[in-house]
Amino acid sequence: MQIRLKRVLLVVAGFLACVAIGALVFHHVQADVPSHDADSANAAPRAAIALVKREPVTNTLSIAGEFLPYQEVELHAKVAGYIRRINVDIGDRVKAGQVLAVLEVPELNAQVQGADAGVRHSREEILRAENEVARAKATHKALHEEAKRLEQVAKERPELIAQQEIDDAEAKDLAGEAQVEAAKSALAAAHQQLEVSKAAHSQVTAMQDYSRIIAPFDGVVTWRYADTGALIQAGTSNANSAPVVKLAQVNLLRLRIPVPESMADGVRIGRPADIRVQATGLRFSGKVARFTDSFDRSTRTMQVEFDVPNTDYKLTPGMYADVVLEIQKRADAITVPVQAITYNNDKKMVLLVDAQNRVQVREIQIGIEDPHRVEVLAGLDPGDRVVVGNLGAYQPGQRVDPRPSRMADAKIDEGGTD
Repeated sequence: MQIRLKRVLLVVAGFLACVAIGALVFHHVQADVPSHDADSANAAPRAAIALVKREPVTNTLSIAGEFLPYQEVELHAKVAGYIRRINVDIGDRVKAGQVLAVLEVPELNAQVQGADAGVRHSREEILRAENEVARAKATHKALHEEAKRLEQVAKERPELIAQQEIDDAEAKDLAGEAQVEAAKSALAAAHQQLEVSKAAHSQVTAMQDYSRIIAPFDGVVTWRYADTGALIQAGTSNANSAPVVKLAQVNLLRLRIPVPESMADGVRIGRPADIRVQATGLRFSGKVARFTDSFDRSTRTMQVEFDVPNTDYKLTPGMYADVVLEIQKRADAITVPVQAITYNNDKKMVLLVDAQNRVQVREIQIGIEDPHRVEVLAGLDPGDRVVVGNLGAYQPGQRVDPRPSRMADAKIDEGGTD
């Protein structure tokens, strides 16, 4: 009986000892919890920072542009007539000087024949006038010699020849001389008439040449408006006259883009651009060839063009291309990441982390920018530390734990945040 009582007392004592040890441990744990919370409350918050660096920065414009033919014309007939033959159709590639169509103009052919006859007639008139000059000279020579003989005889034997006869001989001599001059004038007029006839012949011949429609440059026929036998009106006499074909030069294309007014000042001849054709995925570089230097009043944009060689005809007018045009570039600019800048009305601000790791609000002046970095004109120096991202979480004078931002320091090729 006593042995059983001892065992019960031992069990009770062990239980009480366990309870006492547990209470002691719980007390120590409870004592440690407030101390951990206090340390957490006193710790500085982490802040992602980036260094102000000297780096190249480029301001670019990304915009879509359209390919256009370098030249495009609708070819009209200069003379009215029926199409006797048309040698091309849409899609045909032609060379400069190639005959595209021939018109039938019967009345013009008759005019050419009349002009030929006029030239021949003028030449015959010249021949006749030359003969007339020769005849007049011969007549004048005979009359002149006769007058000289009578005058000589009159001097030697005054009583032999009457004065009236001498006067008549001198008058005939002068009349013969006048006939020579008249014949020469007629010859000169005949030569002038020949020039008039040649001019008339050249005019109708030129008009006859217009009965052939010639390609003015190498290109592609993009539309055909008429067929064989169609009556074509002269393009110079009828405002509603229809063209015969449309021709476009496509071995060299124009890529045209609209540049906003805010960026137009940076456009210069020779500015580089990266071009990607949306339909084919083709990528290549280009340079500004020309620009209008004036703005469209409705869109406030300036038209800028690039010359794009297309000798393999892989590009087609009407295709679109994505153009990234370099507007401005600084080779050694003081820059910060775009995530470091906050805007307050017209002011640009950054959160600067000083040597004591405290936050300061710093106003800056900025220049050009690209998708990742911004040029700083005033307010920061190379080596300064600025907060990037979550800028609203920090207050001026607050102590922070600065940690370099891998995203801001790396060259960002993909989007994302730290």
